[in-house]
Amino acid sequence: MVVVMAPEATEADVDAVVSQVETAGGDAFVSRGVNRTIVGLVGDVRQFGALNLRGMRGVSDVLRVSVPYKLVSRENHPNRSVVRVGGVPIGPGTMTLIAGPCAVETPEQTLAAAQMAKAAGATLLRGGAFKPRTSPYAFPGLGEAGLRILADVRAETGLPIVTEVVDAGDVALVASYADMLQIGTRNAQNFTLLQAAGEAGRPVMLKRGMSGTIDEWLMAAEYVAQRGNLDIVLCERGIRTFEKATRNTLDISAVPVAQRLSHLPVIVDPSHSGGRRDLVLPLTRAAIAVGADGVIIDVHPHPETALCDGPQALVDGDLRELAKIVRDLPGIVGRSLTVAEPAPNPAGTVPV
Repeated sequence: MVVVMAPEATEADVDAVVSQVETAGGDAFVSRGVNRTIVGLVGDVRQFGALNLRGMRGVSDVLRVSVPYKLVSRENHPNRSVVRVGGVPIGPGTMTLIAGPCAVETPEQTLAAAQMAKAAGATLLRGGAFKPRTSPYAFPGLGEAGLRILADVRAETGLPIVTEVVDAGDVALVASYADMLQIGTRNAQNFTLLQAAGEAGRPVMLKRGMSGTIDEWLMAAEYVAQRGNLDIVLCERGIRTFEKATRNTLDISAVPVAQRLSHLPVIVDPSHSGGRRDLVLPLTRAAIAVGADGVIIDVHPHPETALCDGPQALVDGDLRELAKIVRDLPGIVGRSLTVAEPAPNPAGTVPV
């Protein structure tokens, strides 16, 4: 069982729950996040049921679940969740376009890509300041200088920022600039990083591990949720198979499967799955048709000179077609393209 404490719960409220559980012969494990505290219970569930934990002061909910991913499961959270990122909703009923450069290179390149993305209908800006690369000689990103560029572009365009964090020690820094933290495929089972992201007070986009099963993906999300952060968006970005015709194999069936098992929103990355510009738009159509809650797409003003993933980045002609797809196709499957809602100071205070 899991006891979810209300945001306003005090330490005394938490201690009272722990005391009740221990008196009944069980063990209680407390996880304190930025927004809420979660108490995991181990012991005789029948005895816990007699404690009336739900009626105790400061308790928001008590979940009894059989699957190992207790907090992200639909067993005790049957309605699908909406996650808001700087006022932008991601979840059922809408289709959210996230777009921008794979890597932040210069202020001019990032602003141009953001303007292209916004013109196509994007309401969130993606951009990598820290880049985990297979080769140690590949462009690793600009680090904090890239985060500053993203913050400037957000001020110019109004697009909230989605950016990757690759090290637990950098979470506080990245969270001070970002509206949403991205955990990439190479870090999908970096449990220290997942826990740190869960404590950062920012929504988290969790990409599926390149060789990860859906259960492993959801268990990774549980690491984030267990630290008090339930604002998680799952991202199917393709998995590693024997096929070499595409960069990765997009598991389109993972979208409805994950939505059936978890209440979290599920989006698709057509860029990193296909790895080629000509595949991005067809895979975007497939993602919308299968019921994805959004897509995240690479955009670059000059992909021929891009320092990262130029072959998959969309350019002007592709973006006109993308704009038509995200305008017309969601309505056919009962969704509407997300429109941003203003949010005061969405990313907190940016250090100078």
